Amino acid sequence: MLLTLTTTHTPATDLGFILHKHPERVQTFPLPFGSAHIFYPEANDERCTIALLLEVDPVALVRGNRGGEGMLSQYVNDRPYVASSLLCVAMGDVFSSAMAGVCKKRPELVDLVLPLTVELPVVAVRAKAGLSLIQRLFEPLGYQVSAEPIAHDNPTNSYLSLKLSANLTVKQLLTHIYVLIPVLDNAKHYWIGNDEVSKLLRKGDGWLAQHPECELITTRYLRYQKSLTSAALEHLLQAVAPETTTQIEPDQEQVSEPSERQSLHAQRHSVIVQRLKASGAQRILDLGCGEGKLLRELLKDNQFNAVVGMDLSTRSLAMLQQRIERLPERQRQRLSLLHGSLLYRDARLKGFDAAAIVEVLEHLELGHLAAFEQTVFGFARPKLVLVTTPNREYNQLFPSLPADQLRHRDHRFEWTRAEFAAWAERVAASYNYRVSIEPLGPEDPYHGAPSQLGVFEDAT
Repeated sequence: MLLTLTTTHTPATDLGFILHKHPERVQTFPLPFGSAHIFYPEANDERCTIALLLEVDPVALVRGNRGGEGMLSQYVNDRPYVASSLLCVAMGDVFSSAMAGVCKKRPELVDLVLPLTVELPVVAVRAKAGLSLIQRLFEPLGYQVSAEPIAHDNPTNSYLSLKLSANLTVKQLLTHIYVLIPVLDNAKHYWIGNDEVSKLLRKGDGWLAQHPECELITTRYLRYQKSLTSAALEHLLQAVAPETTTQIEPDQEQVSEPSERQSLHAQRHSVIVQRLKASGAQRILDLGCGEGKLLRELLKDNQFNAVVGMDLSTRSLAMLQQRIERLPERQRQRLSLLHGSLLYRDARLKGFDAAAIVEVLEHLELGHLAAFEQTVFGFARPKLVLVTTPNREYNQLFPSLPADQLRHRDHRFEWTRAEFAAWAERVAASYNYRVSIEPLGPEDPYHGAPSQLGVFEDAT
């Protein structure tokens, strides 16, 4: 059983620091069911590959089996050869520090987004699921998936050679693999107990709650045990609870704004509506609609004859649906609500004139931005995309905000004006849009405005 992880980051040998494994050493780690060997097939400044080779002892595996799949009680099976929960146990032992985000020698490398490619020569997937399940699990996380079928005579499983590429931190990639490989295989070699819920929540922190296949992943990871699955899903729902109001305003967050300022969220919505109206757009997407404040403003103008709000939070959408029932019938007929993720290609998002993404970007993991960009600018491709996000430089003007703290506990990052402009220009160039950046809110001569607006126009 083999896993290789490659980066072309410069210098590529930084991978050794992150993984706490020296490129010039071959290391062996004893496991209850065999041995794990770590070595580097290549290691130079341009390209570095680390390999985890797992040797499974079938006899030790059977003796140590504590109630896993019935097939594991036999001495002849596919467990020594396919990527499975055995590999994940080995990863948890061999790469424990990297998976915990610990790198004492080079701590700055932990959060560094790298070009990463992981190759698994053999993975097992239930025959009916095949490649489609792999895509559903990994593509929303920003991976490019390449899989080649392997000929066999087992009618139960499909065997594939899998290659996954993404721009992520090493910690993100390792935790994704750790959780999703057993989900693909739909089997574990050990008894599933309450501690598995805690393990899943730790490894899924920051990404699982937002995954469009969260329920499927949780159910299969916990081997269909209803009580454990329900407990895990309840915790995950709480994890996305802050996003039930995606369009979070500073005066509603953990900071206090200068008293003379008008409501910033009202200014945002006013600017967005004006921009949309001036463009002549009629079919509008509000992506990350939250409580629906922008939706209500859009419905006041009859120019917008089709308004669609989408959000990840089912709780937020349920509350919004109740409010919709109180709107005049003509407005209700023009409004639709969708449950979905901005990290997942969704055919329902195609064919719109414009999309508004208001104070949503900062709720995404940096490693997920590539998937977001592909979904919105590459796949849905509205003619006009309006994106607002906080300006980090302005934070020091909030009297109640401690230094270096983000505006809200659910913000994964906040960009300076230069960082947002660099991102916007790269996205525009990559997907053939024209972009302009504008301040949003009252401007300070040194720190700029509290929010920033990117106006993306289709250049094709």
